[in-house]
Amino acid sequence: MAPPIGISQRVPMATRHLRLGQSLVEAGRLKERHLRAALDEQQGSGRRLGDILVRRGYIDDTAVARALAAQLRLPFTEGPLIPEAEALGFVDAALARSRGILPLSATDRILRLAVSDPLDQNTLEELRFNSGRRVEAVVAAPSAIAEGIRTAYGGELAELVKDLPVCDADSEDDRTLRAAAAAAPVVRLVDHILQHGAAMGASDIHLEPFAGRVLIRYRIDGVLRRSLTLPTSALASITSRIKVISGMDISVKRRPQDGGLTIEHAAGTLRIRVSTLPVAGGEKIVLRLLDPLKVPRNLDALGLSQRDASLVRRLGQAGQGVILAAGPTGSGKSSSLFAALAELNQEGLNVVTLEDPMEYRIPGINQVQVSPLAGLTFPVALRAILRQDPDVVMVGEIRDRETAEIAMGAAVTGHLVLSTIHATDAPGAITRLLHMGVPPHLVAGGLSGVVAQRLVRTFCRFCRGRNPEDCTRCEDGYSGRTGVFQVLAMNNAIRDEIMCGASASELGRLATESGMASLTEDVSRKVAEGVTSPHEAARVIRSDVGSVAPCPECDGEVPWDALGCPHCGRVVRRVCTCGAVVRSRWRFCASCLRPVAA
Repeated sequence: MAPPIGISQRVPMATRHLRLGQSLVEAGRLKERHLRAALDEQQGSGRRLGDILVRRGYIDDTAVARALAAQLRLPFTEGPLIPEAEALGFVDAALARSRGILPLSATDRILRLAVSDPLDQNTLEELRFNSGRRVEAVVAAPSAIAEGIRTAYGGELAELVKDLPVCDADSEDDRTLRAAAAAAPVVRLVDHILQHGAAMGASDIHLEPFAGRVLIRYRIDGVLRRSLTLPTSALASITSRIKVISGMDISVKRRPQDGGLTIEHAAGTLRIRVSTLPVAGGEKIVLRLLDPLKVPRNLDALGLSQRDASLVRRLGQAGQGVILAAGPTGSGKSSSLFAALAELNQEGLNVVTLEDPMEYRIPGINQVQVSPLAGLTFPVALRAILRQDPDVVMVGEIRDRETAEIAMGAAVTGHLVLSTIHATDAPGAITRLLHMGVPPHLVAGGLSGVVAQRLVRTFCRFCRGRNPEDCTRCEDGYSGRTGVFQVLAMNNAIRDEIMCGASASELGRLATESGMASLTEDVSRKVAEGVTSPHEAARVIRSDVGSVAPCPECDGEVPWDALGCPHCGRVVRRVCTCGAVVRSRWRFCASCLRPVAA
């Protein structure tokens, strides 16, 4: 007979985690290095080891649940979970969803219950008291329980939408809006939207009013996906609820507002940044989900090649100079800076960040929030930071000439400065600084290197992109993203070119001769390694339209100065022995008048 669940609670937490992890390793379901990484994260976050292993993609939740059941000597059941009708009356839908439980069967004495967390004694005791029956816990995977709840209780969403209060979208009456925001269906619907986004791993949630409906979309792995469609009558109450919990003025609808909130979800605490914008049909709301667990802990977690990671580390270990992360919005620049800071964050260094907005809190680092309304702009704050004896300074973004000049000047005087800049590639970041008006001698003397990057989706580790329609872990064969990089390290030749007026093409040529690879080469490496697909690579890495032309044979991209197609070998340009380009149908070279060979 299995012992009561309470017996296992007397086992120390660290010991229990170690036993669970070791049992998975011994069963061949988990690698030792993955266990060590998860235990390190668990020690710092206090979260359950199983949740960390599943979130990191090291193992699926079914294997964790099976191992937990064996460890606690409890029965385990696989999905699909089909409860008896009589049992559903003992647990209402809201409790089942919030606690992750599903009643399976009931007799006069026993209530059999599928649980994802058998150590949740409060829930088990509550059900024992309410039902008047002894509760027998059966361990099941969280995904199987969630699917069983949807099947048994039906969709909660339809009930919530049906009960939403009717509220005039143009109303500015504070009392009416607050009453609508506090209505129970509205509270539960907004909570559902936020929790679903967190569970899906969304980086942003978009609530958009269109003709006759409200569209809710989640940005997952960089791609917006439609999730819900609600009636227009729901817009005012949902908007009011989000404004209330994020600290905004609910009566203001004709100007943009910013706010924020914090929620608890299965994996821990999640900070959300909220932005509203008046649009045709009402207000659009975008919520940015900031999960501290997604911040890379080191450069190795970014996807850099071994050579590029070593080069970036050497740039940081030099202790001075400006290192820039370049790329468009949403390319992972800030994540790269935090990964570098994590490696530089040592007790003997004074590390200060200057951010707008401040997204993540990092222990051991002094973080400054820019506040233009209070007069604390980037240049003002950066000058003040440099009087605080810093070793490493991180500036969220170089946006103007003044900030760039101060950063470069700080680098010249012996500080290490990390920042981001909007540029298409690494050489382009240098020309952007010059176009801002930064003196060439400051750029040449202060800049140490540039890391240009993009993010590409990676194959789902369960289906590998082969049969996504049959995979329960992904929608289209992809899950998660990794970086694609181009690392430019400054040298004397590049500095001399900057002092002479630096053209982007010449900087690119010099950097290539020094060993810099292109973004296309790095993404091709990831395709060859089976990390992502050629289609995804082509979606993210687009060549500059003016720098390539389509090959007439294979339609591949041919650089403008190439003699032939690098994909199929077709000759697209003829060159005379004197080096001049010869156009088609020419019988003689226009430069040296030599006859042109057929």
